Amino acid sequence: MSLFRKIFGLKNNPEDNIKSEERGKYMPEIKLPVDEQFTINFKANGGKFLYCENMQEVQDSLHSILKENNWGDGKVLLFDERLNELFKDFKFNTTKRISESTFFFSTCEYLISDDGSLLISSNQIAEKKLKELPDNFVIYATTSQFVQNIGEGLRGIKGKNREKIPTNITTIKHFKTVEDKDFLTYGSSSKNLYLLLLEDL
Repeated sequence: MSLFRKIFGLKNNPEDNIKSEERGKYMPEIKLPVDEQFTINFKANGGKFLYCENMQEVQDSLHSILKENNWGDGKVLLFDERLNELFKDFKFNTTKRISESTFFFSTCEYLISDDGSLLISSNQIAEKKLKELPDNFVIYATTSQFVQNIGEGLRGIKGKNREKIPTNITTIKHFKTVEDKDFLTYGSSSKNLYLLLLEDL
């Protein structure tokens, strides 16, 4: 899978490496697979992700994140009760009050490949604004949530929720600290974000 190559730095076969000077200027751009494109853009945005082949690896990675940041004893902001059930072994000290929380633990709707962002909605953040949420995010997602662009993600949300379309749909795109910001990110809500990505395809 191309995602493996990106994550672990495995080398391509020589025939895979087509030098730009060997390609004519009118040749179409080489289109990367959505997983590889997301990986490149997500890392460029400052995000940190851990690729996991099974649920045990997801739980081990989450343990490592909590230990590395000393979040084990802190309160977890959690709106999605399915996560509480899925990670019940962690016995999270959950809260619905943002001011008490150490980090926000959530899912997302889709992973947007063309800009490396995460599409979320009221299913994950209720009616809160991104800037109101804690600075630290841990997001659990699966490889089946990759889409090429926001339009594709919005169509997916509409298709999954025909009865009641969620509100407060937005993207999280900037994962760098305030010092790293430039004029292009002015006014955006930057988050320290870890993505736990489970292979489910």
